[in-house]
Amino acid sequence: MKKATVPKFERIAPDARRARLIDASIACLAKGGIQGFTVDNICHEAGTSRGLITHHFGSKNALLAAIYASIYSKVLEKLARSETKPQSIDELVEMIFGDSSLSRDYLNVWLALWGEIAVNPALQVEHRKNYALYREHIARAISAFARGRGVTVDSYDVATILISLVDGLWLEQCIDQSLLSLDRAKDLCRRTLAAVLASQPDRRPA
Repeated sequence: MKKATVPKFERIAPDARRARLIDASIACLAKGGIQGFTVDNICHEAGTSRGLITHHFGSKNALLAAIYASIYSKVLEKLARSETKPQSIDELVEMIFGDSSLSRDYLNVWLALWGEIAVNPALQVEHRKNYALYREHIARAISAFARGRGVTVDSYDVATILISLVDGLWLEQCIDQSLLSLDRAKDLCRRTLAAVLASQPDRRPA
């Protein structure tokens, strides 16, 4: 996350300016958590004036919501594209853990965002919307896996279990990789999902 140096005379399209402010904000959260998420820090990181945050987002709370949406967008796009939809449990787990936001660089970012969701209405709305989309895509993949095995599952419940497991295991391996490696975290997710699907009654005709 490199600091952008922007000459005062540089003209940038509004969408590019918004993206730069979001990237700068993520960098600030990664460095200092929610305490580092200040207007001065963001503007210094982005090389912009203070007024541009209000101009493009309206408020810091709205900027946090835009950050949340931006982080989710890449994995949602990947899960939505038909040519990259996971065809197996292994592919689904790799796709989830392979997202750039699940790197150790994002530990402080996620801790800051998760801590703010309960007290920030704008972020809460964004979280609910993106979580629902995320769970929807994963539930569809799980439903397809179950049909391939001839079993019936509550794909939304299983998706909720998987998302919670991914979040917890990713957090654990970020905190101390000597206790849990990333490969081990992936393996635990694969085994859990496989076990849940295997435990369901077989609906195929005899």
